[in-house]
Amino acid sequence: MLQRTTSVKDIEIDSLAISSVLQIGDSEYIHGFSRAIAVQRQVELFFGNEGNFADYPIFSEPITLPPVSEKIHLTRQNINPFLKVGKIDIIGVSSSAVVHLGNTKHVSLETRIKHIRQLLPKS
Repeated sequence: MLQRTTSVKDIEIDSLAISSVLQIGDSEYIHGFSRAIAVQRQVELFFGNEGNFADYPIFSEPITLPPVSEKIHLTRQNINPFLKVGKIDIIGVSSSAVVHLGNTKHVSLETRIKHIRQLLPKS
């Protein structure tokens, strides 16, 4: 793992929600996962038995990552092993997002949202 030291004098985050992470320090693995069903209706109505993720294939379909076929050559020279930041100001972090100050070896993040609009028929 890349060995660098991060120094942040001040960090301000207004909102951290829905499976989000503020990680200060090194980590081996970060895996974020979030799913939601968002229903927008013209009339406020809730039946009590809604929101079953199994009813929507988008939550169970495998995510296929495109293959990386290009050869990548990377040369890095970290003359100074310290990353120094004065202030980080973040309005919001949400839906399986990560704010990470430090080193990470593996990161995997996934958010799946099913948006449904239910409108009254035109009369």
